[in-house]
Amino acid sequence: MIPARAKRRISVAVIGASAADKGTADIAYDTGFRIAKEGWTLICGGLGGVMEHVSKGAFDAGGQTVGILPGYAHDDANEYIKLPIPTGLGHARNAIVASSANGIIAIGGEYGTLSEIALGLKMGKPVVGLSINFDIKGVLPASTPEEAISILKDHLA
Repeated sequence: MIPARAKRRISVAVIGASAADKGTADIAYDTGFRIAKEGWTLICGGLGGVMEHVSKGAFDAGGQTVGILPGYAHDDANEYIKLPIPTGLGHARNAIVASSANGIIAIGGEYGTLSEIALGLKMGKPVVGLSINFDIKGVLPASTPEEAISILKDHLA
């Protein structure tokens, strides 16, 4: 007998800078918390800054957190990552972050975030921009974590 395909969870990548000021950290935490409350899996780069704060939010809400790490060590992941995935790929891991998710939320960010945005758009993923300083065609703007989640829900339905 062929087993029925398991119902798969939606996964959302949150991308952003490896350093975060208080305002960005709060936005990232709230976004992660809301992702987990939706029952979605959080995917991120697994390190500090936006990645750590979004992971903490999802972790505190009881969610699944996955970190796609640039190096080879599981222990490089922040303490809120339940499933660290070491790649040894450095910045090239951005392609894995983008391709692993059903949708992407960009919070703040720098050049690495830009590469993940571009990869996500190239792959046809919905990309929501929250507190970003980039004006990129195809990025769906959001003003709050709640709005970012709502936009993704509409695009992933």
